[in-house]
Amino acid sequence: MQERKVGIVAITVLNRENYARVNEILHQFADVILGRMGLPVKERQISIISVLVDGTTDEIGALTGKLGQIDGVKVKATLLKV
Repeated sequence: MQERKVGIVAITVLNRENYARVNEILHQFADVILGRMGLPVKERQISIISVLVDGTTDEIGALTGKLGQIDGVKVKATLLKV
């Protein structure tokens, strides 16, 4: 059994047209998401979403991998073994 990790995934959405796709993927991975907060940065026309996660490296990697494939979406994750 793989170790579970907790952490934060930072998502920057550079293209508003992709909000629906980002939300769809986050919904698909709802079982590893503890919470999320999204903030629009209107001056720069971007949004930043922070997502707290609790899951295996594979689960979190699948989430970040799918998000990273969306054009105009940047993803960074910081995970801790607890």
